[in-house]
This record gives sequence, structure tokens and C-alpha cells, in this order.
Amino acid sequence: MKNLFRNMLLGLTLVFCLVVGTTSSQVLHAEDQKPLQVQFVPTNNDGSMEAKAKPLGEYLSKKLGREVKVTLATDYSTIVQAMSSGQVDLGIMPPAAYVQARNLNAAEAILTSELGKFDPETGLPLEGETTGTFKAEVLVKADSEIETLEDLVGKRIATLSPASASGFIYPIAEMKEKGIDVKDLTLTTVNDIPSMITSILNGQQDAMFSFQGTRIVFGKAFPDNDLMKDLKVIYLSEGDIPNDAIAVQPSMDDELREKIKEAFLTMGDTEEGQEIMSLWSHIGYTEADEAAYDTVEDYTKIAAE
Repeated sequence: MKNLFRNMLLGLTLVFCLVVGTTSSQVLHAEDQKPLQVQFVPTNNDGSMEAKAKPLGEYLSKKLGREVKVTLATDYSTIVQAMSSGQVDLGIMPPAAYVQARNLNAAEAILTSELGKFDPETGLPLEGETTGTFKAEVLVKADSEIETLEDLVGKRIATLSPASASGFIYPIAEMKEKGIDVKDLTLTTVNDIPSMITSILNGQQDAMFSFQGTRIVFGKAFPDNDLMKDLKVIYLSEGDIPNDAIAVQPSMDDELREKIKEAFLTMGDTEEGQEIMSLWSHIGYTEADEAAYDTVEDYTKIAAE
């Protein structure tokens, strides 16, 4: 009788272990099959970016062997909130947004993008040269009498979000360091760079804060204008801004991190990948240097004072 009871107990234990093991396996499998949520901040809001983002999802799905869903952040703060709430697993993040998310322990950079380098004198691309940083620039109409930062006092200036490094933080911080009272500026936040350019061309704004190379990057969006002739750069930031971060949730496992890194590092090997990278004017990717983003934090504090 005791043997029968013992055998029954062993049998029930075995069944329980099998059930628990199967359930755990199913849970892990389900976790693996959850769509990877990817988000980035679009450079314009003309409605074309969603269609252009679709190939990114398809490319990453193929490389990672799992479903990938790509969404567009409405602004810089949105992607920070999405990372901090855990709604997004992978963010292609502008530098200031990345620093905010990093300070919330919600993002960890695994790669930094490479951009084409521009000649500071001519504003033209330097063929074959890339860089891990860029400058903020201040643009005005070519026939404007504005020539220096000091000339901006009392003028109307189009800016991006206060969370944008080149579109707000660096120009404002450096103006403050030069003793310019930013309270004497009329600042207007604009949703995207093409809209900023339009506001300068039609005279609604006197100047705009953007990133170095803006006239080249958005030249095709203005077929009736020659932006290199119609706009001029009056200032390039003294500080260098680190490029976009390819950032993941800090809790992401190492295997998935490595797969994502490999997917981005090889993105430029095909025309398909190069077309995807052109969404952000990226040329390639390198290992992230966290220390490079500390400068953004320093500038952010100055701009907020």
C-alpha cells in the first residue's frame, strides 16, 4: 500500500513538473514572439515618414527573426516617455532625448550614428568624410542684415522643441554664455525643420536654429528654391553635439542587443539598408561612447537656467 502511494505521489510530481515546465517554456516562447517595439523622431511631419519607416520594420524583422513594429514619436519628449514607460524597446534617439531617457534609467546606447561631414566655410559636404558629432547652426535669409548672434536680439526666431540639442539647447546655451539675454528674443517652437525653413523664406521668422548641413539635407524638399543661395549661416555652435543614439531598454538581454547591433552595423551594406538610413541622414554606426553625451547634459543645464 505504501509503495502504491509512493508511486502515485511520484507520478503526480512528474506530471506537475511537466506541466510547469511546459507552461514556463510557453511563457518564454511567448515573450520571444512579442513584437519588438521601435520608435524614432521624424525629421518632418508631412505624412511621408510613416510609409518610409515601413522598410525599417521589415528589415529588422528579417534580421532579428521576430516581428518588429515601428512607430513615430510626435516629438522629442514622446520618445523619452515611451522608453521610460517600457512601451518602446529600441529607440533611435536624438542626443538630448537620449540623455533625458538615460537619466531616467530608461535607455542605454549601444551604437552612435555616423553622419557626413560638412565644410564649415562653404557649408558643402566633404566627400568621403564622416563624423560622430555635428554643430548647431543659425540660419537667416541670404539678404538679411543679421550677421551675428548679437543681431538676433529683438528678432523672431524659429526653434525646435526645447529638448532639441541643435534646434534649441546649444544655440540658447552659447548665447547665454556670450552674455545675450534670451528674454529679448521672440522664440517660436515649430514642429519640424521644413516648416522652419518655410517660415524664414516667407518672412514670418527672422532666423532659425537647426543642425549643420540643413540646407543640403532639405534642399530637395524645396524644388523652387536654392537653399544654399536663399539662406545663409550666421553661426555654428562652438560645442560639438554627439550624433543620434541607437538605444535599448537597459534590461534587454545580451543576445538580442548583439543581434540589433549587427543589424545596424550591416545596414549600409545594401541599397535597401542605405535607403532606410537616409531617413536620418545616417552614413553608418559605431560603438557608443557614453562620455560623449555628457556634454549635452552640461549644455541642457545652461540652457535651462
